[in-house]
Amino acid sequence: NRALARMAHEVVERNKGASDLVVLGIPSRGVPLAHRLAARISSVDDVDVPVGALDVTMYRDDLRLRPARALEHTDIPTGGVDGKVVVFVDDVLFSGRTIRAALTALDDVGRPRAVRLAVLVDRGHRELPIRADHVGKNLPTSLQESVRVLLAETDAQDAVLVGAAEDTVHRADMEESR
Repeated sequence: NRALARMAHEVVERNKGASDLVVLGIPSRGVPLAHRLAARISSVDDVDVPVGALDVTMYRDDLRLRPARALEHTDIPTGGVDGKVVVFVDDVLFSGRTIRAALTALDDVGRPRAVRLAVLVDRGHRELPIRADHVGKNLPTSLQESVRVLLAETDAQDAVLVGAAEDTVHRADMEESR
């Protein structure tokens, strides 16, 4: 909660207000985080911040390397993204490949004025030149570890779990966060 509150203040300060923001969560856990962040931003600046979801599944560069997965829901707010500042929200930033896919997917939706990235956890190990603008917590990890974010909306509790990759029950969920 403190991390999201701090991130909301950072977003409003950097943007000089919230009137031209659109917050887009990246499924799956980025979507509830986006709703939480948008609510916090709205309370800071007293402006309704449009929030939506952007599925990046078909834009990933590992489609042929992994089993097929179900498409998630894309929901672009009514005003669209043209000329707006889009804030992508995701739970864990790892290799940067999900964000690269999100940037490509955004091309099919519209042309924002700027794109920023807010992540709850940045664990390092980037494979692409991508960095988050707003980070809840930098959490240095080894490649042998996994980071899993649990949210009350999807997991009945809020938590960040760090453990050995092979010990993580839902390793596939973390792979989605890449």
